[in-house]
Amino acid sequence: QKEEAANAQVVIAGENLEKVQKNADVVAEKTASDNELKTFKLESIIKIKKNEVSIAELNLAMNKPETMLDKVYANRIDSLEQTNQNLKLRIDNYERAHSNWTKFKADFNRDLDQLGTTLKRIAGENLKK
Repeated sequence: QKEEAANAQVVIAGENLEKVQKNADVVAEKTASDNELKTFKLESIIKIKKNEVSIAELNLAMNKPETMLDKVYANRIDSLEQTNQNLKLRIDNYERAHSNWTKFKADFNRDLDQLGTTLKRIAGENLKK
């Protein structure tokens, strides 16, 4: 009986170990390493700075005397500028320990890429005018 009880305890301990390992894997997936977070932040800040340059160029083009751009266009540029600022705040304020890293990274990259695409489209429209 003692041997059976000991074997049962070994089985239970093995199951508990598997659960702990699975939980550790889930936690590791949801958190970023220091290097990964640092690299991601630097890459994101570079993209955000490029967006700032593009927005500044659009503002300059909009303010040229020969350019007749309407308020809707100006509002679009202001909206893009605000979106870029919001992205900067999101990356600056990211709390590694309190967020799902994989989801944050995917959502942030999607939003940053959408902003970049929109900026390129508007710049292209501006060149046509």
